[in-house]
Amino acid sequence: MPDPEKNRRMVGCGCYAVSMFGGAVLLLLLFVLFPAFTVGIPMFQAMCVGAGLAFPMMAVYLVLPRLLDRYDPEPWYALLLALGWGAIAACGFAALVNTTIGAVFGDTVGTVLSAPIVEEASKGILLLGYLYFLRREFDGVVDGIIYACFIAIGFAAVENVIYYAQAGLQGGIIGTFIIRGVLSPWGHPLYTSMTGIGVGVARETTHPWLRVVAPIAGYCAAVALHATWNGAAVLGGAIGAAGGVLLVLMILLWFAFFVAFVAIVVVLVRRRGKIIRAHLIDEVALGHLSQAEVEFVVSLFGGATAYFRRGKKGVEFVRAVARLALSKWHSERAMKEVKHTVSMDFIIPLRRRIEVLRAQGASPVAGPAPRG
Repeated sequence: MPDPEKNRRMVGCGCYAVSMFGGAVLLLLLFVLFPAFTVGIPMFQAMCVGAGLAFPMMAVYLVLPRLLDRYDPEPWYALLLALGWGAIAACGFAALVNTTIGAVFGDTVGTVLSAPIVEEASKGILLLGYLYFLRREFDGVVDGIIYACFIAIGFAAVENVIYYAQAGLQGGIIGTFIIRGVLSPWGHPLYTSMTGIGVGVARETTHPWLRVVAPIAGYCAAVALHATWNGAAVLGGAIGAAGGVLLVLMILLWFAFFVAFVAIVVVLVRRRGKIIRAHLIDEVALGHLSQAEVEFVVSLFGGATAYFRRGKKGVEFVRAVARLALSKWHSERAMKEVKHTVSMDFIIPLRRRIEVLRAQGASPVAGPAPRG
């Protein structure tokens, strides 16, 4: 089937490639070449130690957003592009701006004002890019959170390499690792997820004004949370012993916020399951699917169970059914606005693909086939 968004996606790939190249050059200049002429070999040794601490933890952090993305998992290429963007493009441009502002106005201004504004913008711009250039793989709020987490985890990993290296040169790498790698590892994902929620709302809504307001509101929330944490850290360092008490209180508050955030994400994921079930009712009535197949698709471990029962074909069957429901959901929203969406073009091919997969024995549900 021809790709109606091919030209748009090609433009997006070009923009992504140019941005990644620019970010890589900036990281090379700021954190490889400059240290080579100032600190020398000890800095590279410290960065190797920092990388050994940061990147394994990054792999651990990626498990949670991937587990949440269970109904219609985002393609690996989109997730890896998001991870790479956070690690290279966003980190490179943010480092340049933050370093410049810190040198001109001081570290406090750079940390409390510049970092939240610049870093959340550099991370969030890819979410807007996905909204425009990769709409087919961006369904709504849950996808916004998933992509935001991957971007932020990539950003945090590279940032942690730098912080660990600097702390290692000063003999305080253990304390830095405990704070950044253990006590507050979900800082960046939490901030950027606010932007992800805003962009996800823009993807779902049928109100033109909300498409503009929601991403801006999400970005402002991300900046506010980021600035609050950075400000508390700076204040804690400035007031000495009492700062430790403040830091502990902030960590406890952050833990409470993280628990609330996870609860919100779980509610949103369950909401997506209800959306999928609601948009498959007519498929059951028409005989394209059985009710047992629908319930299996929206179950907690549908994809994993399908793999153990039918292998890769079973997983493809589950994802095709979920994608059919989501395509109908997008089409329903487009019809309210009397406009076309590419999702409409995938409904019939997905129905045919489901029939083919069932004929190949991919349906993970035992029993008679639907009457269609």
